[in-house]
Amino acid sequence: MMFDAGGAGSQLTIMLVVGGATLLISLLLLLAFAGGDGHSRESKRRLEEISMGQKPTGKSQARSSARRAQDTSGIKIIDGIVRALIPKPDQLKIRLEKTGFNMTVSKYATVTGMLIVLIIGYSHYLYGLSWFLAVPVGLASGLFIPHVTVGYLGKRRINKFMKNFPEAIELLVRGLRAGLPISEAIVTVGHDAPDPVGKEFRGVADAMRVGQSLEQGLWDVARRIDPPDFKFLIIAISIQRETGGNLAETLGGLANTLRKRRQLKLKIKAMSSEARASAWIIGSLPFIMFFLLWLANDSYVMKLIDDPRGMYMIGAGLTMIASGVGVMAKMVRFEI
Repeated sequence: MMFDAGGAGSQLTIMLVVGGATLLISLLLLLAFAGGDGHSRESKRRLEEISMGQKPTGKSQARSSARRAQDTSGIKIIDGIVRALIPKPDQLKIRLEKTGFNMTVSKYATVTGMLIVLIIGYSHYLYGLSWFLAVPVGLASGLFIPHVTVGYLGKRRINKFMKNFPEAIELLVRGLRAGLPISEAIVTVGHDAPDPVGKEFRGVADAMRVGQSLEQGLWDVARRIDPPDFKFLIIAISIQRETGGNLAETLGGLANTLRKRRQLKLKIKAMSSEARASAWIIGSLPFIMFFLLWLANDSYVMKLIDDPRGMYMIGAGLTMIASGVGVMAKMVRFEI
């Protein structure tokens, strides 16, 4: 170590403060770049054209498609670096859209790069790690933290969507039975359903106002909603439009089926709670013991970090822990 803060307690305090500051800065950067409600500027521009009596031309539609496909930040240097370093930006764009924030791929890459540099600097100048160790630690942590954050936000939003989705279908059914067309029923759901369900249906209604078909608007939402439940709604509406039939009755049966699926998922989650708790305990036990040994005798534990052989042992141990946690997570995960 390059500094002596007066024992394990002082060193632990400094590391906790620096680690907390790093996490806080990264979260602030993510929130700063992810501001906005996710509405498309191109949709607003097309709405203005229609309100002025102008029809969207093929050229404007081509520009809209190009903007959606490119998703650039407006800074050519950053966009060029992103295109060179990210092999599949379209998949990353979809992951960012699932969070509900208006964050582009370029902004995400900028935040990730700043976080990598920050962690490398802290690891070398404050923790005393050599550049040989600080660089891989910074790369791994800087890539891992934003990836996990985006995945968590996206999963949380999808779970919230699926929780309220059967009630949204019930609103559609009540609107259809009241004599409303399907397009007006979707507008009603957008106004009455809680977010994120209401927000997504409002997006479908806005897309229909600018000339997009109902099915295409729903499929655009399906890109951001992974579970197949939402696709069932699209298929039911498409089949009814082609063959006819009572759409309200079909959607009522779909809502009942989705509600039963959710009840079954909750039952499985309750039955597997003991196994998941065991997986958490077993996976976190090595880190808890490392922390306790560090508090008891920091010089004894620091030999693993100061000695290159100890770093190899830590790497092997983390690899085995990761594989074990992955196996346990696979065992308690069920697909319905």
